[in-house]
Amino acid sequence: MGLSSASIGRGAASGDDIVRRRSETDRIIALAGNPNVGKSTLFNALTGMNQHTGNWPGKTVASARGSMHFADREYILVDLPGTYSLLAHSAEEEIARDFICFADADAAVIVCDASMLERNLNLVLQVLEITGRALICLNLADEAARRGIHIDREALEARLSCPVVTTSARDKKGLDTLTCRLDALCDSEGSAPRRIQYGSETEELLAILEAKLDGKCAVPPRAAAVMLLTDERGVDALSPHFRGSESELAEIGAILASFADKMDAVADDIARSVSREAASICRGIVRREKSSVTALDRRIDAILTGKITGFPIMLLLLALVFWITIKGANYPSELLRGFFTAAEGWLDTGLVSVGCPDFLRELTVYGAFRVLGWVVAVMLPPMAIFFPLFTLLEDLGYLPRVAFNLDRCFKGCHACGKQALTMCMGFGCNAAGVVGCRIIDSPRERMIAILTNNFVPCNGRLPILVSIIALFIAGSGIASALTLTFFIILGIVFTLIASRLLSATLLRGMPSSFTLELPPIRRPKVWDTIVRSVFDRTLSVLGRAVTAAVPAGCILWLASNLQIGGASLIAHIAAALDPIGRFMGMDGVILTAFLFGLPANEIVIPVMLMIYSSGRQLVDIAMTESVFELLAANGWSTLTAVCVLLFTLMHWPCATTVMTIKKESGSLLWTAAAVLLPTLMGMLCCALTAAAARMLGIGV
Repeated sequence: MGLSSASIGRGAASGDDIVRRRSETDRIIALAGNPNVGKSTLFNALTGMNQHTGNWPGKTVASARGSMHFADREYILVDLPGTYSLLAHSAEEEIARDFICFADADAAVIVCDASMLERNLNLVLQVLEITGRALICLNLADEAARRGIHIDREALEARLSCPVVTTSARDKKGLDTLTCRLDALCDSEGSAPRRIQYGSETEELLAILEAKLDGKCAVPPRAAAVMLLTDERGVDALSPHFRGSESELAEIGAILASFADKMDAVADDIARSVSREAASICRGIVRREKSSVTALDRRIDAILTGKITGFPIMLLLLALVFWITIKGANYPSELLRGFFTAAEGWLDTGLVSVGCPDFLRELTVYGAFRVLGWVVAVMLPPMAIFFPLFTLLEDLGYLPRVAFNLDRCFKGCHACGKQALTMCMGFGCNAAGVVGCRIIDSPRERMIAILTNNFVPCNGRLPILVSIIALFIAGSGIASALTLTFFIILGIVFTLIASRLLSATLLRGMPSSFTLELPPIRRPKVWDTIVRSVFDRTLSVLGRAVTAAVPAGCILWLASNLQIGGASLIAHIAAALDPIGRFMGMDGVILTAFLFGLPANEIVIPVMLMIYSSGRQLVDIAMTESVFELLAANGWSTLTAVCVLLFTLMHWPCATTVMTIKKESGSLLWTAAAVLLPTLMGMLCCALTAAAARMLGIGV
């Protein structure tokens, strides 16, 4: 077997393209499964790491597509959103169902967790009711065996009347068998769609609808009838794919309307019947032995999610991650600074040698390139450490346990417990956290998560926090990591406060419930995790920051060199903002630095130093004799440092995050709210802190 990867389709930025065959021999395969069954791991193992990603047409739900070559054919794999059911109650369920029904896929591969077969069979049976061209992949087989769970694969295959293969995608075991049987399935006629027996009242209604739908849809009429009975949109869900006349569709709508009072009972009967069928199929083919692993996992979970131990462990892990990030980033940051300093000299010499005008040379070297160097040198090392550590915790299965611990906190704020996961994503990059809010089904709760994601500091703001803490509060090392952890916790507290404020005012409502699965604690594949994290997260975030930093560097240089009345434009801006800054316990220079840090927060401290030293170029911290003396000479105190730390936690999002919020919300008003909410709360918090400190004579 030969496997290779390639990007599928066109328009990779938007992801709104349609999956098309590039030749008659190509095969389109739908990859479906519950969350946490290793579906994406299997997808990556089959297609490699260079997949096409984007959004589904008209939806803010991520898609992933890739290809593999086998037996002189290209197989186009579409990784459908993870879902527990096709009874469409969410965007993920709707997308998965509609793709399987109407996308003209040649086959479906349904990935199951071999250790939780009965629950996974609910989705399997719903897919088999739509198509008989399906293959069941019992993934995580090694983990199931470790837990003493054994499945009679041949008996399961006979009961489902479709091919069943066993794999361990993490270790790339069973992939050859899977591709061979998938290839054979695509060449076969497949079996007839499965028929699940429902209650008498449901069957009566299905019979009426089947008669009206026969020959009018691309899917079996029974599957289309089940769709109509379980999708709250009714005929609107089917109308884009209906081949009959409008009058026939209206007649079907009238039938549904006549049964409106029974629809809830019918939907419940369908869900119960599917679960009953799944239990019947599993009976006698799943054998369980006593396993010490399961008991150990339960004991570990009792500790990680315990009321007494859950939060302390979470905070200790957070402090450890920050300590490793702080200590590990120092040396590579210095190396990168040295490289960019040398490269700056080479660039300057090169531009002089080709006769470049001084204005353009200085704009390029001391504006665009110096800011670019700063962003890369300051941002890349901590990201290259933080993101892999974060991803390792994710692969280990710890992040869902963080969400479990924080669920009641967010529920108390009338928000969704899934917001804990999107908040964790925000530690790496707030833009990524905003995109991650797609996992929240409720539009109200999704908007709360989007508006409050900026309250946790991203990787671009961490260097500011670390530098100020080291200079004025705790030095470096463990004390610095603990102080940083305190301010991170403070950011989480303000996230909860802002969420409760929004749920009581602009986004009033009660919290919705959600299913949170705690996957088994798994040994992560460290090297694969690091590589995937570097390509999928670190370089992606760095690319966005660099794109924003280059024009910001040009603007900064122009504002520093444009003289008005004997002073630079940036000095005039600082003077104008000084009264507001003093009111907030800071000064106008600090607020100006935050303003110019809109494209990339990494340049906030260098901008401060440049203005304080009356320079016309961005100052490298490593070039300054003593940053502490320079700041202290310009009126900085412990109070100033604390207010800067608070404002770093709570101010407007960076330009990349603002653009992402606009894209995700589709509204300028909500984007403006996302900018104003943390800024106003930050200004209020700083002002109150400054006023209290002055009254008590503390930190002045």
